[in-house]
Order: sequence, then C-alpha cells, then structure tokens
Amino acid sequence: MKYKKIVIQPYQLGNFPYKDIISRKLEEIFQLPVIWLPDREMPYAAFNPERNQFLGSYFLKDLLSVKSEGDIVLGIVPYDLYEPDLNFIFGVASPVTQTAVISLYRLHNTFYGLPEDQNLFIERILKEAVHEIGHTLGLPHCPNPTCVMHFSNSIEDTDRKSYYFCPSCYQKVKMALGQF
Repeated sequence: MKYKKIVIQPYQLGNFPYKDIISRKLEEIFQLPVIWLPDREMPYAAFNPERNQFLGSYFLKDLLSVKSEGDIVLGIVPYDLYEPDLNFIFGVASPVTQTAVISLYRLHNTFYGLPEDQNLFIERILKEAVHEIGHTLGLPHCPNPTCVMHFSNSIEDTDRKSYYFCPSCYQKVKMALGQF
C-alpha cells in the first residue's frame, strides 16, 4: 500500500496546544504529511461505566469513518482506555485497518501525583503516537528497551525508551512506507 498522510483525529481535546510540535516530529520521523481533523465527540458506546474507561479497540472501527485510501489514522483521547483482561492501555492499533488510538490520561505526571512537566508530557505523547503508528505499519514489539517499539507496561517503561526506532525497526518502517 502507498501511504499518503497521517491523519490525527482528536476526541474532545479542545484547544490542544501541542499540535504543531507533534505534527513536526511525526513528519520528520515518517516523512509523511500530518493533518489534524476537527475535534470530535467521544463515542460513548465505547464507555464502560463499571470500569470508568473507554474500550480502546472501539476507536479503531470509529476511525474508519474518517479514513481515506493511503491514510494512517491516529485518534487521540483525553480519557482512560482499556482492553479486556488489561487494567489499562496507553494505546492500541491495527495493521489491518491502519488505525490507532492513544490515551493522554496516564501520560500526565499529575496522574502519578507528581508536578506536571510539559516537556515530558509532549515526549510521552510522541512515544505513544510513534509506537502505535509503528503497529499500523505492521511492526511488532521490539526487545530493545530503548526502541520506541518496546512494549510499555508502565510509565517507567515509556520514559525509558526513545521516540525513535532502533535501526532494525526503522528499516522495517522504511520498507512498509516504500521509502527505500
């Protein structure tokens, strides 16, 4: 498949101040243009009131309504996400649909009782966005703990890794994007 752009669908983010830096970094990493769609309401059919969380995989289908041929679509939500049998997820993606979603909820330092750190927050957003976009391109988790494709089971795992791919994973990205 020939990829043309990365489309970001914000869900109830309001005036999200980090659009420019997120766009620049994603364009630099993937060599694809990034466009932001208008803010969208949360799909409350995905909400589980017993858990007070949204089902992450629901968004993968919801994002198909804004996807065109050649798009990689990334949803960004401010609320907590989960998948069955998991307490929470930072994000989820599908290489079949080329859709992904990330949650900002647990990326804030304040979630862990710490003072907010804007630079760390932006870095965490980038790591999760790049990681899930990597999955849309078919990349699996990487055993290298500093590679962005390493699995994050905790915020410490996320903080330990880079928002760049290791050389092996970056080669897979370039092949998937047809950039060789």
